Amino acid sequence: MNDAVSEPVLHLDGLTKTYNAGQPGEVKVLTGVDLEIAGGEMVALVAPSGAGKSTLLHMAGLLDTPDTGRVFFGARDMTGLNDHARTLARRQDVGFVYQFHHLLPEFSARENIVLPQLASGLGETAARTRADALLEQVGVAPRAAHRPAEMSGGEQQRVAICRALANAPRILLADEPTGNLDPGTSDQVFDALRGLTRNEGMAALIATHNLDLAARMDRVVRLEDGRIVSG
Repeated sequence: MNDAVSEPVLHLDGLTKTYNAGQPGEVKVLTGVDLEIAGGEMVALVAPSGAGKSTLLHMAGLLDTPDTGRVFFGARDMTGLNDHARTLARRQDVGFVYQFHHLLPEFSARENIVLPQLASGLGETAARTRADALLEQVGVAPRAAHRPAEMSGGEQQRVAICRALANAPRILLADEPTGNLDPGTSDQVFDALRGLTRNEGMAALIATHNLDLAARMDRVVRLEDGRIVSG
């Protein structure tokens, strides 16, 4: 584990989630998830398909609400926030990376990273400076003016990571971020993700089926029977 990690940035306390509760065929997805992740720490979340990894990420990122339990960003309890406050918290504190890059095709790599910053009220000059710095860190600076269709899959995904980090979130949530990539490209994307996690001091929770990549993170946790177990 990284010696430089700080106090917990993301804390999940007893999260439960049941779909179709009280009805025939109800599905208990989460039955009491407890997890803490510190700043600068990468945690791999491993589980079979359908075990609830995406549900857990959505809870952690305030896209969904638990039936019971609480989500903390640092010392702040996020569980009871109204929709507006949740939206602001996601915009300011959470970065999402998915299996597919979802970049806006009509905009360049730089513009894809600038736009979320402008939406948060940052000036254009500062937003471009931040975008270029992120692209430099992941080795895609020469492609800054290129549109997604003009980039490789690995370049597109590294730009997507930069976009997720545009507003300097405290928490990074990634759902199979290398799932569509070949092994060599997966390594490049993972190295970029790890470098940014360290440099930005984020708490990163990364769902993956790639056990080799999982083993390179600070910790591996598994989702079994709706609960988190270590290793």
